[in-house]
Formats: sequence, C-alpha cells, structure tokens
Amino acid sequence: MPVFRKFLPLAFAALCAGLSGAANAERLKDLASIQGVRQNQLIGYGLVVGLDGSGDQTTQTPFTVQSVISMLQNMGVNLPQGVSLQLKNVAAVVVTTSLPPFAQPGQTLDVTVSSMGNAKSLRGGTLLMTPLKGADGQIYGIAQGNVVVGGVGAAANGSKAQINHLSVGRISAGATVERAVPTAFGQGDSVFLELNDTDFSTASRVVDAINRQFGANTAAAQDGRVIRVRAPASSDERVSFLGALESINVTPAQIGAKVILNARTGSVVMNQSVTLDSCAVSHGNLQVVINTEPVISQPAPFSGGQTVVAQTSQIEIKKEPGQVLLLKGGANLADVVKALNAIGATPQDLLAILQAMKAAGSLRAELEVI
Repeated sequence: MPVFRKFLPLAFAALCAGLSGAANAERLKDLASIQGVRQNQLIGYGLVVGLDGSGDQTTQTPFTVQSVISMLQNMGVNLPQGVSLQLKNVAAVVVTTSLPPFAQPGQTLDVTVSSMGNAKSLRGGTLLMTPLKGADGQIYGIAQGNVVVGGVGAAANGSKAQINHLSVGRISAGATVERAVPTAFGQGDSVFLELNDTDFSTASRVVDAINRQFGANTAAAQDGRVIRVRAPASSDERVSFLGALESINVTPAQIGAKVILNARTGSVVMNQSVTLDSCAVSHGNLQVVINTEPVISQPAPFSGGQTVVAQTSQIEIKKEPGQVLLLKGGANLADVVKALNAIGATPQDLLAILQAMKAAGSLRAELEVI
C-alpha cells in the first residue's frame, strides 16, 4: 500500500485533533430545524426518446415496449396485433426530485433521470411528460425536457472509451409543481424546534438563549431533541420571529467521545474527545506467499508413455518483528494518532487495534462500525 494512502486516515484524524477543544457558537438554524418544514421526495416513471441508437434493447426490457405501446394508444395510435417493435432510441427511466417546503404550483424543480433498463447512454435524449408522485400516490409535479449527461463515450471495433457516467442525467428546471403540500406551519400558538442531534445539554442551552433573547417562558424543552417555542399568531409576524430565532448564536455542548470505523474502506475517524487509559499495543505483520508452477514430464521417445503435468508449490513465510508500544493513561487524540502512526499501523490494522482497546476497556469512546 502506498505511504500516502496508508496514513491518510491517520493524517485526517490528526487534523481533527488540532482543532480547538472548546465548541464555537453556531447559529440556531445550523443546530435545529423547524418541525413541519421539510422536503418531500417525488418519483415518476417515464420514457427518454431521441437517443442515437443507445436506448434499451427491447428484447431484454419488455416493459419499455409496453410503455411505448401504451403511450401511443393514449395518443390515438393503434398498432396492429402481433407487431414486434425493435426500438433503439427509447429508454425507460426513473425520474426523482425533492419537493421543497412551501412549494407552490408553477414553481420549477431540478430532476434527476436514471436509466432502469440496459440503455448504453441517455446523452442527447428528451424526457417525455412524466407525472411525479409522492408517497401518498398523488401527483405533485410534471417533468419534461432535454436530458443533460455529464459524460461521453465512444465504441468501435470492440474498443470502448467512456468518461463519467452515461446512464444518469439531469434536467435543470425540468419539473413544474402542480400541487402544494398542506402544512400546519401557521396553526397554533407555538412552533417546535428539532435538534439535529439529541443532546439534553444542547437543548437546555438553546432554551436559555431563546429566553434571554425574547423573554422568559418563550421556550421550553419537551425532551432532549424537541423544543417548544411560543410564536406570534400572525403569519407575517411569525416569519419575522422565526428569522430572528434562527439567527441566535448558541454554543452547543461538547459531543461525546466517538470512533467511527468503516470496515469496507478502512477509514477511521475519531473526534477530539477520545482518550485512553494506560495500555500496551503489540503490532507485527505476518505475510504468507504461495507460488505454484506447473511441471511437465515428457516420456521417452517410442516408450508408449503419456505426458504428465504436475504442480510444484513454493511456500514462503515472512514475519516482521513485532513492536510493543506503551500508551500512557489520559492520552488525547493527538497522542493516539502519533503512537499508532509510529508502529506503522495501516487502516485495516487500526480496525483491529481499536476494537481490542475497546474490549480491554482502555479506549474511552463509543466505537461504531459502519
């Protein structure tokens, strides 16, 4: 493994350790969201036409042919029975987008168009009118337009070259909102703030900051995540109030010690609260190399024997000397990274070392494997 890849997670963790231990004040809008003010996912099934021979292979994607026949029937075109369509310029796609809060009919949205068949490319295609539905099955938007693909590819005589992804494209302002989502934002005498992360200390600090700004008894914590805030009844006054509310600076409580391990990529990320009790870490590498080569035995001329193929294997074991490193109690993240780096621990080694530290009770942090 190259050196720069070997120590990348360690270097990143060391960079995090160099940050100040005290949490900085943040705007309330970065720490919490307003209950009910949210996006809604929309999805639709449609057809992209006008492709340059790079569409679905209809023999393998019969739903593309069915969709084309259904579209033609809706337009008054009836095909004779038994006709087999051989389409090359059509692709079946799934269209996705997010409906922002307070979106009104006539507003435009960006949409993502993704091939669901075996089309080679959506480059140069046009998405036909596609209804976009929500989780309740109602239509909230209509999408149509020219698909822009951020890639290019070419093939000839069995050779192929491709840059970026060709089966996913995007249409800027390609969907029009047809229906608004009902919201209870303007109802009642209160709004509810939801912290991005559940934390009782941060919730208490948010309540104190709001009450200092707008007067006592304006805010009250429901639990470690939800905060009830009294708001004006008038919609205009409520919008102004929430604008001022989101701009309040709050110093969040220091987060708990946590180590995130990604077993697939070998990434290890630790926050600045991670500490250690005294422990000793031993590290050594054992490498086994097996090399197998065929050996052919030829019989003597006119002997009537047969050629025999045998396998000869050579096994070599390389063992690097182990190292034992003492980590003193109370070490912070910078000390942990420096010590593990000193014994040449790779990201995969770190996974095992940190799990062993946690099992031994010397790692003072929550260990999460993703």
